[in-house]
Amino acid sequence: MNLFQAFLLGVLQGLTEFIPVSSTAHLLIAQKILNIPADDAMFSFLVIVQLGTIVSLFAFYWKDLLNIISATLQAIPMLTKPRQTWNLKPESLLGFYIILATIPALIAGYLLKDAVEALFRQPMLEASIRLFAAAVLLSLAEWISKKNRNLNSMTWLDALIIGLMQVIAVFPGASRSGTTIAGGMFRGFDRPSAARFAFLMSAPVMLAAGGYEMLDVIQMPNLAQFLPLLAVGFVTAAVTGWFAIKWLINYLSKNSLYIFAAYCAVVGFILLIVQAF
Repeated sequence: MNLFQAFLLGVLQGLTEFIPVSSTAHLLIAQKILNIPADDAMFSFLVIVQLGTIVSLFAFYWKDLLNIISATLQAIPMLTKPRQTWNLKPESLLGFYIILATIPALIAGYLLKDAVEALFRQPMLEASIRLFAAAVLLSLAEWISKKNRNLNSMTWLDALIIGLMQVIAVFPGASRSGTTIAGGMFRGFDRPSAARFAFLMSAPVMLAAGGYEMLDVIQMPNLAQFLPLLAVGFVTAAVTGWFAIKWLINYLSKNSLYIFAAYCAVVGFILLIVQAF
């Protein structure tokens, strides 16, 4: 990989991490087109460049995140008292729901790390399968969801189910935003509310994945040569990710997910044809 390729992958990561079309699938496609080997270094790059989109997420939602973290920390002492005395703010409830929704993906990511890395060895097939899965999920979410709830009505069961949906995104090619937005819509949340919770709940998992992978990166023998590539991918992903979030939130307030489902189905079909021939 060279600096220009790292730049292209960073831009692609930033544009597709939050838009529900599977950033990993697109990175796997780009990896194949650019003839970049599917080795451990590439896997580390794909995971750590996601930290750039975490920066864009914090930059976009920094007020919300600060309020949620502050309210959640203040509410923790209440949990030791009788439940009838609890006086939890909406922000603290949302914080606890994000924690609950994060647990399944963290456990799955830790237990399945080796299996997930192995799947990166067949990038085109894996990408096509996950794109088709994203197309089905987004279509079903748009078709059967009532879309009449906001986050003020969220319960622990909603958070747990959406969190279980995020487990799918542990595997390469699965759309993290697509599966979790669909999970929220399956529970009846409107599109902007489902997207907001999906983005907020992705922060802990992406931070954990990136931090865990950093342990492998710092032990790489050619780390000095690899760091500039990571830096370029990180920065470009952060900048483009911010614009992607802003655009998607505005888009979902007025439009459906069918366009993304159709896009995933078409790209997935093309990949199957390419894989076959």
